[in-house]
Amino acid sequence: MDELAATMTGFARTLRAAGVAADHERTQNLLKALDHLDVTDPGGVYWAGRLTLCATPDDLPRYDRCFAAFFGGRRAAETRRSTTSLTRHLAADDREDDGSGQDDGTAAPATASRAEVLRHRDVATLSEAERAEVHRMLAMLSGGRARRRSRRFESAHRGVLDQRRTIREALRKGEVARLRRRRHTTRPRMVVLFVDVSGSMAPYAETLLRFAHALVRSEPRATRVFSVGTRLTPITAELRHRDPGTALNEVSKAVPDWSGGTRLGEELKEYLARYSARGVIAVIASDGWERGDPALLGTQMARLARQAHRVIWVNPHKGYEDYQPLTGGMRAALPYLDDLVAGHSLAAYEQLSERLAHA
Repeated sequence: MDELAATMTGFARTLRAAGVAADHERTQNLLKALDHLDVTDPGGVYWAGRLTLCATPDDLPRYDRCFAAFFGGRRAAETRRSTTSLTRHLAADDREDDGSGQDDGTAAPATASRAEVLRHRDVATLSEAERAEVHRMLAMLSGGRARRRSRRFESAHRGVLDQRRTIREALRKGEVARLRRRRHTTRPRMVVLFVDVSGSMAPYAETLLRFAHALVRSEPRATRVFSVGTRLTPITAELRHRDPGTALNEVSKAVPDWSGGTRLGEELKEYLARYSARGVIAVIASDGWERGDPALLGTQMARLARQAHRVIWVNPHKGYEDYQPLTGGMRAALPYLDDLVAGHSLAAYEQLSERLAHA
């Protein structure tokens, strides 16, 4: 039963990353429901999860996609009709690659335990098929966003007095029948993501760009993405394509400095000269191997920190326990960071997505 609880908890985390309100209380309700069901029946597990973990009609298609991806890659309708034992999908798939040559770059269906293992593995160590599976799950991230108060107002039952509407209505009716009120509207906080495409970041660049694609797709008007290497290149427009593969093909055509060096200090200086970072969440995805002057990077990081709402640095090597920020770029940037987080696995990107939703 402990294995079942761990599996369903991992499934709930996947749902939360996709935007479904599968919180702790709903997960506990699912586990209680499974106590009264035959867990070898995939149809029963499907409906138990759907009835306990979903909160709104918008959650249903997300739930179906996540269930299909997490429990074997089958369509939800096939899962509901299937009489195949669910234990086959809950069993661990711990066998090593036997070298049979079946790794053709396509995503093999992931069992529940295999998907959970893939969530925590370093993407640089994955096979092509495993990386494709991680990218498929990464595309389901909701990319939720913290909200900020805007200058615009909307009508409200509570709030400050809306004098114009109150007086206008009084003139029309001849008396003050009701005091009209208003409040500030909210909007998603802007995220500006800088993705390092230098040679040292080559094992992680594609996965980072797929994460960027998920952010752009979820909040297209509140996300800006730039590639950084030897040049600052805006790639937001290319990432707006619905299909991740098409979007990355367009990015590959737009970025002229793949696998080069990193001059992040100069590129941040260029960004701050051309754009405003006021109130944004600035996310820098880089390992900190700075080819330029670290002092310049420190100066520009200080400027960025003064303008931005929050500065987050995503370093793939932060996921290892023995990591120390010893590179010149990391030492220069560290005093101005609000968060230094890992960026090596699907689980790390899920945590980053949740951080952006509550920053």
